[in-house]
Amino acid sequence: MPSYLGAIGTANPAHRIAQPQIAEFMARALQFGESDTRKLRALYRVSGIEHRYSVLPDYGRPLGEYTFFPNTPTLEPFPSVGQRMAAYRREALPLAVEAVRASLAQVPDVDAASITHLVTVSCTGMYAPGLDIELVQALGLRPDVRRTCVNFMGCYAAVNAIKLADAFCRADAGARVLIVSVELCTLHFQKSPEEDHLISNALFGDGAAACLVQARPLPGGVPSLSLDGFHCGLEPDGHDDMAWHINDFGFEMTLSSYVPKLIQRGIGKLTDGLLASLPVQLRDIRHFAIHPGGRKILETIEAELGLTRDDNRHAYRVLRNYGNMSSATVLFVLREVLAAATPADHGAPVLSFAFGPGLTMEAMLLGLCVAPATRHAAHQPATEVAEVLS
Repeated sequence: MPSYLGAIGTANPAHRIAQPQIAEFMARALQFGESDTRKLRALYRVSGIEHRYSVLPDYGRPLGEYTFFPNTPTLEPFPSVGQRMAAYRREALPLAVEAVRASLAQVPDVDAASITHLVTVSCTGMYAPGLDIELVQALGLRPDVRRTCVNFMGCYAAVNAIKLADAFCRADAGARVLIVSVELCTLHFQKSPEEDHLISNALFGDGAAACLVQARPLPGGVPSLSLDGFHCGLEPDGHDDMAWHINDFGFEMTLSSYVPKLIQRGIGKLTDGLLASLPVQLRDIRHFAIHPGGRKILETIEAELGLTRDDNRHAYRVLRNYGNMSSATVLFVLREVLAAATPADHGAPVLSFAFGPGLTMEAMLLGLCVAPATRHAAHQPATEVAEVLS
């Protein structure tokens, strides 16, 4: 029997900044001339992003009003890893707590003492004692809650957290797993005109997401998703095209313009590998939750799998309103899928992808469980509705 994921809660920092404002900050910080500034503005216009959130107000302020970066034309002395990690430690916990409370508010019958496992996810900051222990204290979780940290895996890490939660629940039908992802990507702005850095500076934002996973549908008729299948693919040729390294002045993202081509080459094989052991075919799937790594990535997947832009509407909405929030992003997209689902969608399969360093490509098949609370709550996973779908 499958496990179930639901009650997705999200949170973003207070500073919501329009993409053109961020472009002006970047041009100023990089000391670009008129020609390069014009090209940078064009890059931001075609990104598919309208706003991003940051724990730092500086990206929307003029020089002289910065609170994190130095108020000098060159931003020197440029913030060190230590300064960035101090900001992460200050900001990550309140954002994570807000996301968890938004999650638990959807299931009033679930209290903190009933959570048996806590899985925290982040690639934008680390410290010890860490976020996991601070969450136990802040949320009043049991001191014997089983804690697992998924760190530094990039944008696909939430899928690994979901896999872990699924394994816990399959091993123990009484398990109730809280997953918490928090990413403060904007702490790691790199003052470099290299293409990789220009692209990553144009895409990433801050956010947190939390959800519950357990061995049965969530109580109270709360919409959830059955976890019906997982598959991981690697494109080793992309080892140097998407990477994440700790250097002296923050974590440096390598994100080359070749990544969409790598995904184009591997997405069909990834999908086939996921569906090979499941009685569901791609043509049967009408719901998608694709990690919006960037506009070009979404368009590439559409072209390869024969999807429409409307099929991908949830990913575009998240990209437009939040940008790429690394591991938290796919949970934001799944929240959109659940919010849009109706009882008529009960049992329908959902195909989800996420991507990250390696180049790693993760795929999930989920099933919508949106039956009214008055109806029998036993959900048939996508693997059990093949006859209906065929």
